[in-house]
Amino acid sequence: MSDEAQDGQQQDQADQVVIIGPDGPDGSDGETHPRDLVEQPAKVMRIGSMIRQLLEEVKAAPLDEASRNRLKEIHQSSIKELEAGLAPELVEELQRLSLPFAEGTPSDAELRIAQAQLVGWLEGLFHGIQTAIYAQQMAARAQLEQMRRALPGGQGAPGVPGPVRGDEGEAPRSGGMYL
Repeated sequence: MSDEAQDGQQQDQADQVVIIGPDGPDGSDGETHPRDLVEQPAKVMRIGSMIRQLLEEVKAAPLDEASRNRLKEIHQSSIKELEAGLAPELVEELQRLSLPFAEGTPSDAELRIAQAQLVGWLEGLFHGIQTAIYAQQMAARAQLEQMRRALPGGQGAPGVPGPVRGDEGEAPRSGGMYL
């Protein structure tokens, strides 16, 4: 195919308009819901709290060989337990990031790094889920507002409260979500 033909084909694709409804192009919304990523949220939160506390303990005191071996076992079993509570794509990501310890007893520094990495990953997971939930709430709020505007007169459905009007007929202003 010549360069001119490729450029023309790319331009045609760029000029294409694709309309996707609220359920996506194939009847599904095409994205994973945050509630589907963590199958057992309470379990994941408990393990996350435990790992954070272990990291604090490791920072606070030097560890002997027996305690380092025990912490290595706890770290490995925590990852296995986390995998049981996560969606497959998160399990795969966790496995890629959490490298196994070398044979023998790990050093204090090796344990601290592994624990800190796991705590950081869990915090990122929690923040990502919170962000996705917030985005879904905002999208639902925008969709509801569009549906209200589409009703005759823009007043909303009977029995559904609309915006409260002030004395002069204008809607009161809000300083934001928390004000």
